[in-house]
Amino acid sequence: EQVDVLLAGGTVITMDTRRNLITDGAVAIRGNDIVAVGPLKELSARFQPAETVHCEHDLILPGLVNTHSHAPMSLLRGLADDLRLDVWLHGYILPVERAFVTPEFCFLGATLACAEMLRGGTTCFADMYYYEEEVAWAAAEAGMRGICGETVMKFPTPDALTYEESLQYVADFVGRWKGHELIVAAPAPHSLYMCTAEILQQTTALAREHDVPQLIHVSETADEVEAWLEQTNMRPTRWLEEMGVLDSKVTAAHCVHVNSEEIHILAERGTGVAHNPTSNLKLASGIAPVAEMLATGVAVGVGTDGAASNNDLNMFEEVRLAALLPKGVTRSPVVVPAQEAVAMATIYGARALHLDHLIGSLEPGKRADIITVSTERLHNLPHYETTG
Repeated sequence: EQVDVLLAGGTVITMDTRRNLITDGAVAIRGNDIVAVGPLKELSARFQPAETVHCEHDLILPGLVNTHSHAPMSLLRGLADDLRLDVWLHGYILPVERAFVTPEFCFLGATLACAEMLRGGTTCFADMYYYEEEVAWAAAEAGMRGICGETVMKFPTPDALTYEESLQYVADFVGRWKGHELIVAAPAPHSLYMCTAEILQQTTALAREHDVPQLIHVSETADEVEAWLEQTNMRPTRWLEEMGVLDSKVTAAHCVHVNSEEIHILAERGTGVAHNPTSNLKLASGIAPVAEMLATGVAVGVGTDGAASNNDLNMFEEVRLAALLPKGVTRSPVVVPAQEAVAMATIYGARALHLDHLIGSLEPGKRADIITVSTERLHNLPHYETTG
């Protein structure tokens, strides 16, 4: 049987439901799809590859999924450090964006971000910015998979004077990219405090009509939650459910300050959560209750957020923090074990973006979004294996 590529040897970390690990394994690829995953012996006998890639000293993993980013903000890296979120956002970021964000800014910034993400093993990212079609072009040219969310706000933005303009942009954008192999165009209402109920109803209707995700920031800071409670007598997630927003495929970024009731709502409604540990630490927003979310069955992915609120787009760093922070907070070294942390960067991340039917694990029929990680670098030596 003919295949295009055989990734041969190495340890295959499938991230399938059984979390199978195959030592001396192989992955057969035809076109964009995974045809077979199994022991090298078996696959060598079965397939005639046009190209064999030797992975003897590598781990073979699903490509990492960055569930929340603002790719063009790579051009704002290190611009405003050591500041409170409200000062950072209103005092620095928004004024700079108003002055400098153009289609070219977004294309160049996204191209830089894609290069950085690819070098770090990220093959898919969810984005939320302005002139989002430029981000889509940059991602498609880089060969990356992107959920590209056009930001909608009640205030004028760099690419729209009114929210009606933004909504029109989203509708056109979603229509143009429908059915694209790599890109899903989506509405991205910024947050509850930057939108109105009417805006959220319209973005939800649009997301449902086109069956695309909807990206939004939720409960990032304690102040945001307090203000919303005062205004509506409801916590943000509860309010989103009441408004029908969670009837669409939502990916909620941050969710740092959600309580148990809200976590149950997120799990029941199949709402994805993008956990951004570095950004939440840098802006002192807090530490999201990730262990409880995972235990309740919420699809929690990991994200870098923008380079301005992180300073890099390194998913391995996010995975490390996603595993370590809950241990420190709960004082239990067994919460969020390594396998769960890797799942957050792969299969759970795919589920959080409503893409787990396509990516996130190495299984026949899924897309061949695959990375290899060398085990022979100094920081990965020596290796210990458990013998059962």
